[in-house]
Amino acid sequence: MPFVLALLQNTPLWVYLLLAYLVWQGIQSLRPRTQPVWRRLIVPLVFIALGLSRIMQGNGGGTLPLLAWLAAALVFAPLAVATGPRLLAVDRSKGLVTFPGSVFPLIRNVTVFVVQYAIAVAAARHLDGQGVLAIAGRAVSGATAGYFIGWSIVFLIRYERLGRREGDRSRPQ
Repeated sequence: MPFVLALLQNTPLWVYLLLAYLVWQGIQSLRPRTQPVWRRLIVPLVFIALGLSRIMQGNGGGTLPLLAWLAAALVFAPLAVATGPRLLAVDRSKGLVTFPGSVFPLIRNVTVFVVQYAIAVAAARHLDGQGVLAIAGRAVSGATAGYFIGWSIVFLIRYERLGRREGDRSRPQ
């Protein structure tokens, strides 16, 4: 129990705020909603930044951790196509998009957060910067960045296509 208490006490405040925001966003995603496009990109941008941050930290691991990051990014980016955002409606004139309700964003975001947090804790306890932990940390970060880069691309493509189709229907013939 002292380890858990020390862990919680030494976790920066921004980590708790990020977790609270992700849970709040996940709960909001349980029901259909309309949002500005820029707001829908906040969570992906946060996870992309977290995913990219690990390759910026510590260069002592050699090329293997970097290759693990790249391989995981390349594997998880296409996964975003299969699980990427479904759009119900687009209003390009107002920059709005309507999504169906889903539990998937809540589960996905909290899972990614927990895995990233666990890797960060393990890395802080074993400051070697090399070996299996460095490779696993980079792979998780690469998977995170790759998935959310892919998700963002799919989102923007679907927004553009659906907005174009809806715009075509609303024009007088």
